[in-house]
Amino acid sequence: MVTSMDVLYPLAERRGGYLTTAQAAEVGVSRQQLYYLARTGSLDRVAQGIYRLRRFPAQRFEDVIVACLWVGEDAAASHDTALAVYELTDAMPAVIHITTPRRFRGQRPGVTVHTAPLSERERTERTGVPVTTAERTIIDLLQTSGPDLAALAAEQALERGLVTRRALRTAFESYDEVPPPLGELTAAST
Repeated sequence: MVTSMDVLYPLAERRGGYLTTAQAAEVGVSRQQLYYLARTGSLDRVAQGIYRLRRFPAQRFEDVIVACLWVGEDAAASHDTALAVYELTDAMPAVIHITTPRRFRGQRPGVTVHTAPLSERERTERTGVPVTTAERTIIDLLQTSGPDLAALAAEQALERGLVTRRALRTAFESYDEVPPPLGELTAAST
């Protein structure tokens, strides 16, 4: 006989052991069953509508995963937070940055939600964390933090094989003029 935990585990495994009430409902697990599983110790309720499998190993970016689930299935870690997920910075930013393509009105301390177009091609997953692609992250940094940080991130992403010069050139096509440090990186031969 298949139990609720049998269907929840593969669902939560994708996101570091976390799942939402809505995701559970999609696989036939009711709110009452989630409540029971939390009460009996199989799940921990970490936020409204978000649960964690108690026996699942701890993950490095659990707070980022929870923030993405809180915002919604179409959300992704972005900006400085994406830099941390890609390990292109040594420090985790003081605020978790999440981008979603739809209007989102919720507020949570320590989380900044950006509303901006975000296609499926601009989203990926890294160690269970939904995150903007390296190219999109560099574009976001250019717009919010300036060309110096964006160029540093681009250089490190190129060195680590997270992005190609061609992909960066394509990402910058909508810019009339790419700032010098980035223009030099994308113009260099591969």
